[in-house]
Amino acid sequence: MHETRLMLFRDAHVHDLPQIVSIYNSIIEGRMVTADMEALSVHERMNWFNSHSPARRPLWMIEGENGQTLGWVSLQDFYGRPAYNGTAEISIYLHPDYRGQGWGSKILAASILRCTSLQIHCLLGFIFAHNLPSLQLFANAGFEEWGNLLDIAVMDGSPYSLKILGKKI
Repeated sequence: MHETRLMLFRDAHVHDLPQIVSIYNSIIEGRMVTADMEALSVHERMNWFNSHSPARRPLWMIEGENGQTLGWVSLQDFYGRPAYNGTAEISIYLHPDYRGQGWGSKILAASILRCTSLQIHCLLGFIFAHNLPSLQLFANAGFEEWGNLLDIAVMDGSPYSLKILGKKI
């Protein structure tokens, strides 16, 4: 397979939702990235999809130079109160074919650059404490640990901690 290094950010459209859900569902079983424990349907993700807006809280599809989907990025409200409008939670999900190839760091860096035009001055990542690759990805981008919620999740009978990483932009 030809390796590409170019990428395009574009706003997600409702016709992208099946692919967004497919990529999301592909990581559930690993218990590393999300606290969802069963695959979700497109219908179940519709309200989440509709909560995004290109001008304020975008949902971006990331495509390679040949139009292939590398993954997607979501920026969401942190807490839903007006004083937090400048703070957003970022989530990055890569298509299985493009994981472990350096795309995460490129996508995270490009996403951070886009935050100023969205009036976002503080970016948060919520990452399981055992997800060392994602913790390293965010640390390499200048995020710092701002919180550690010990054993806050239980999956398959085991407790998991959640770290909150933050970066001022």
